[in-house]
Amino acid sequence: MSSNNSTRETRMSRNADHQSGPQRPHHGWRLFRRILFIIVAIGVFAIVAGAGLFFFYAQSAPKITQSALSSDASTRVYDANNNVISRLGAQNRTYVKSKNIPDTLKAAVVSTEDRRFYQNNGVDPIRILGAAFANVSGSSLGMQGGSTLTQQLVKLSVFSTAASDRTLKRKAQEAWLALQVDHKYSKDQILEYYINKVYMGNGVYGMQTAAQYYYGTSLKNLSLPQLALLAGMPQSPTNYDPTTYPATAKKRRDLVLNAMAKNKVITSAQAQEAEAVSIKNGLSSIHQTTASTSAKTTKVIDAYLKQVYSELKAKGYNTTTGGLKVYTNLNMDAQQKLYNIANTSAYIAYPSDKFQIGSTIVNPNNGKVVAMIGGRKTGNVTFGLNRAVQTGRSSASTAKPLMDYGPAIEYLNYPTYEPVKDTPFTYPGTDKKLYDWDKQYQGTITMRKALYESRNIPAIRTLQNVGISKATTFLKGLGMTFDKTLTLQNGIGLYISTEQEAAAYAAFANGGTYYKPYLVSKVVTQDGKAHNYSATGKRAMSAATAFMLTDMMKDVMTNNNGSGRSAAISGLYQAGKTGTDSYPDDYADKVPDGATMDSWFTGYTKSYAVSVWTGYDKQFEPGHYVSEADTKIAQEIYKYEMSYLAQNAPNTDWTKPSTVTETTQNNNKEYYITGHAGTVADTTSTSQYGSTNTTSSSAYSSNSQVTTSSSSSRVSSSTTESSSSKESSSTEQTPGGDGNDDNTNSSSTTTSSASSTTQTTDNNKDNS
Repeated sequence: MSSNNSTRETRMSRNADHQSGPQRPHHGWRLFRRILFIIVAIGVFAIVAGAGLFFFYAQSAPKITQSALSSDASTRVYDANNNVISRLGAQNRTYVKSKNIPDTLKAAVVSTEDRRFYQNNGVDPIRILGAAFANVSGSSLGMQGGSTLTQQLVKLSVFSTAASDRTLKRKAQEAWLALQVDHKYSKDQILEYYINKVYMGNGVYGMQTAAQYYYGTSLKNLSLPQLALLAGMPQSPTNYDPTTYPATAKKRRDLVLNAMAKNKVITSAQAQEAEAVSIKNGLSSIHQTTASTSAKTTKVIDAYLKQVYSELKAKGYNTTTGGLKVYTNLNMDAQQKLYNIANTSAYIAYPSDKFQIGSTIVNPNNGKVVAMIGGRKTGNVTFGLNRAVQTGRSSASTAKPLMDYGPAIEYLNYPTYEPVKDTPFTYPGTDKKLYDWDKQYQGTITMRKALYESRNIPAIRTLQNVGISKATTFLKGLGMTFDKTLTLQNGIGLYISTEQEAAAYAAFANGGTYYKPYLVSKVVTQDGKAHNYSATGKRAMSAATAFMLTDMMKDVMTNNNGSGRSAAISGLYQAGKTGTDSYPDDYADKVPDGATMDSWFTGYTKSYAVSVWTGYDKQFEPGHYVSEADTKIAQEIYKYEMSYLAQNAPNTDWTKPSTVTETTQNNNKEYYITGHAGTVADTTSTSQYGSTNTTSSSAYSSNSQVTTSSSSSRVSSSTTESSSSKESSSTEQTPGGDGNDDNTNSSSTTTSSASSTTQTTDNNKDNS
């Protein structure tokens, strides 16, 4: 026991000695202090670096002026001569001074956009942290953002609103300028600028103009719920439009009222009373605007402007709040001429006001769209249906140079005098016969004659030899891609727009280079930064192919049997192709003989390519057919417009490239690719065939003496798509569109199975 006590005493003594001596820091505490020091150091470094980066960006911030703060944020559009042709938004703004802005509206805007507006210096760190928390927690209900009202004003006044410009640099410069604005201007001035600048939907800028537009009166006459609605609209003016989306507009208005009550500028009872008022209370059925761009000018350029805004949207620009300067390729004189041809009786006797057109004019040397019209007799509409870019109607025989004869020259080395067969034809795998408009056959004829007379059967036989794969590749080089595999039927009808077709034919005009068509050449954002746009040319075909096609298409207008003689312009070097799209068999007996659904003409010089579609929007309604006489209207539109364009453009002929050899065949000047002359067959007689189906015979069956090298090239190029008889299987094309398709900028086409019994272009007729 004595031993145990001694041991216990010894331990107690040691503990007493340990506790009474100096305390040594615990190892964990030292580690914690070290980590804390590192964190603080990193934090200090981050703050210093952030401040340095902030001031670095701030030095390059653009200057902000009173003019920029007070001006509208409209998008200005210029033609090719730098003349303003449209000011989206500027025409719809009435400026209101601070003294005439109701205090209730000011309170609503502050409560909604920046509750500490009168306390902050243009930037609110508390607001930024609150916005971050609200966004993470999802508790903001759309009422809390990181930018102060002053920062929003700066953004609307100086910077682009494009998503690509939402960078750290822009945010730093925005904050720096907001501090300057807050220092230089009073809170009332800042609020005045903001209320007059914000976009309020429907092309309206500023809340005073919005009061006139939506309620038919000024701000001072509006009630609390009406002012609350206007205060909440800038966040999403389209979605909060009370005339179009009353439910979402009411929800937003009530949120503003709740924010005002929370900010103690109205009572809860006042908020509840205002919330009970119908969102439609006091709305005007007649919207008042003041236009600086005349209605007449707007109608003339409507389709072109619509496509301009489509291009801008595709590039990421906001045309409603961007404050952009948009420079286009529009030739206003050419546009006005095209509009006059379409809408006055001075040029063409149209069958009715419902008869429609769509047309696009392209510069072949750079892809610039210089004019475009999307309809006629449209009334006072803004951005109506643009038929120039719709793809729901068959291009009929204007597809032949693109899908049939162009690829045949490019890949199979066809000469212009290539023998082709115009003999009875049935689509492989079906019992569907293909006919020409006259239900006649001409036997063996030259490719040139088949083209300028627009014979269908030789075109499809040529496509068989080319093969769908090669033809599709050729089309892709001309900017055309399709959602579904093309078929033989598409050789006499592609579902493309006049814009696409004008750009494709432009490649024939310039010697084989494709330029993607474009309308916008330059965009200058609010910060003064210029963005230039152009098309890069890509080789789509050989110079030989372009020249030989052009030479054959000259005959469309100049040959006595050419299908496009109504488009001929004396003395002008030009080429082109007609297209008429007949009704399907099950509807043909409901329209007069010779009536068609659509009529096209696409032609070109070395300076311009013009594509024209004509027809009715609802082609299956009674009387909505293009009569045989009216199929000439597309050619006449082209003729009048091209005659005008040619007055100020060089009139020069195309020069034969060195890769092409000239020859004389059957007393006619013809051409072939050097080294691929082929053999000429007798095409002087016109044969008439009965109902015997000869589809098993090759398009070349009478041309057995073709040179070995040329024949070998052709066979190898078509083995993928063709059988040994050079006739591939195909499916049929269903009728395209119901006349209501506004599928702009689409190149897709729809195919159906081979069992389909109706089709659009079997009876394509290009009248002589």
